Amino acid sequence: MSPAGPRTGLFGGAFDPVHHGHVKIAKSFLDSNLIDRLLVVPTPESPHKDTSGQTPFAHRFRMLQLAFRDIDQVAVSDIETHLSKPSYTLKTIRYLQDENPGNKYFLCIGEDSLASFHKWWEYEEILDRVPLIVAARPGADSSQQSQSILDRAIFVDHSEVEISSTEIRNRAWSGDNQLTDSVPEPVADYIHKKNLYSA
Repeated sequence: MSPAGPRTGLFGGAFDPVHHGHVKIAKSFLDSNLIDRLLVVPTPESPHKDTSGQTPFAHRFRMLQLAFRDIDQVAVSDIETHLSKPSYTLKTIRYLQDENPGNKYFLCIGEDSLASFHKWWEYEEILDRVPLIVAARPGADSSQQSQSILDRAIFVDHSEVEISSTEIRNRAWSGDNQLTDSVPEPVADYIHKKNLYSA
């Protein structure tokens, strides 16, 4: 018997900070009509990256709440702060499926992440548990990915926004306070108010 609860997409990342590109890809996932709601899951610390200089979780979490506050179908979750470290995607999926067996979950990623998906921790079990919703990205080539992964991937239309969190941090560090071209206005206000990413 298939789950009868809401179809929920999971969208994870560092979001340091969240920007217009993140908001747009979230809307692309929702516009696909494959999911009813999107759960945005910031990671406390990525197991694949040096996080020594990462902005504290509480700030990143609050910026996500501000960025998505007007999109009813999006919720921001701090679930990974309550799970064992390191913060692996599979641990989050296991927990959510155990707690909400009536829901059907999807893992939402960009095509650039799909190209390296075979390097994710226990990726085979992820594929056994959830389908992938993949936002197509210009320049990303996932054609060399294994067929077993591609068979679980559903590609959705998406127009990429050329921006990165690293670029935003660098601009802020250099004294640029006009960030609304890159991040939602409430996020730009929060960065300025809390003096984030300053030299």
